Amino acid sequence: MAVVKATTCKEAIKRWEEENKQDPATAKEVTLSFQWLPIEKMDNSLACLAECEKLSLSTNMIEKIAGVGTLKNLKILSLGRNVIKSLAGLEPLGETLEELWISYNCIEKMKGINAMKNLRTLYMSNNLVRDWNEFGKLQELANIRNVSFVGNPLYESLEVDQWRVEVARRLPCLEKLDGEPIIRTEDNTSLNQSALMKNDNSLENCKIPEGTS
Repeated sequence: MAVVKATTCKEAIKRWEEENKQDPATAKEVTLSFQWLPIEKMDNSLACLAECEKLSLSTNMIEKIAGVGTLKNLKILSLGRNVIKSLAGLEPLGETLEELWISYNCIEKMKGINAMKNLRTLYMSNNLVRDWNEFGKLQELANIRNVSFVGNPLYESLEVDQWRVEVARRLPCLEKLDGEPIIRTEDNTSLNQSALMKNDNSLENCKIPEGTS
């Protein structure tokens, strides 16, 4: 019986070139998602994407991050819906990467995230992070503004309001959490928009009637 081989990155790039009629060496955005058969390994053939600013390899069967060390223009990397177990391999992108989309993977530890000095957006929902010590590594990212963490065991262990308060306290520069803006009160509490509206309505109902001193 013939062995069925996974699609290689080189083959996926060639398909992309044929479908898009572009030179991958000069393309700003390259999508290698939904390959059939799925890509299982990232490798050095990705180095040909020299000018790429947004690279998507989502919805494959990739286990490890690799082959991106020479992509010095890369700002957005999409690796959602794979079987990636760690953030190792991202370190060479530490000075350039601004957005990492890596939801629906198998990541339990945040080791290596501290190298992402310019990271502003981290979509990391539906992974396996379960304790605050790992989440706390995001505190080293001075530029982080937008985080999605729904579906991790750590998120599931708390009520939503409590979760938002705890994250806002740990990440004082964060502007958006799980798709909702963070609204801070004077005591540094985080409220979502719906909670704020409820408070406004309560105040409206408690107004002192006109003519009362």
